[in-house]
Amino acid sequence: MRKNSIKNTRINGEVQKELGNIIRGDIKDPRISPLTSVVAVEVAPDLKSCKVYISVLGDEEAQKETVKGLRSAEGYIRTKLAKSINLRNTPQLTFVLDQSIEYGVNMSKLIDEVNRNLDRDDEADVPVWPTEEGEDEDDE
Repeated sequence: MRKNSIKNTRINGEVQKELGNIIRGDIKDPRISPLTSVVAVEVAPDLKSCKVYISVLGDEEAQKETVKGLRSAEGYIRTKLAKSINLRNTPQLTFVLDQSIEYGVNMSKLIDEVNRNLDRDDEADVPVWPTEEGEDEDDE
């Protein structure tokens, strides 16, 4: 099975959906932030390993604690995953913190700030032409 085959893409999607449900509803570890989402999943073609990209909304400490909590609950998560998805092998899970959403939000804020500064500069640079007293603006 190729890495980007239709079957592998379908397995990735199903594993991602189930992991999201398990993390959101079944795990009671207080270290895991309730604002944790599974961004992407890469299951190896032989179904032996799986990289789980997670995103945590919060500060750096909350992100580190969430990753620690998920790593400690890996066996429980694999058991729940095996019961919910019928695969030949239940993959070994590796949790990777994905910073792409946070990076995108920060870039969007920076772009908005630059646009606001450009708008302010444009307004300040618009020359105001003095009109002569006898000249009517509508006569052009």
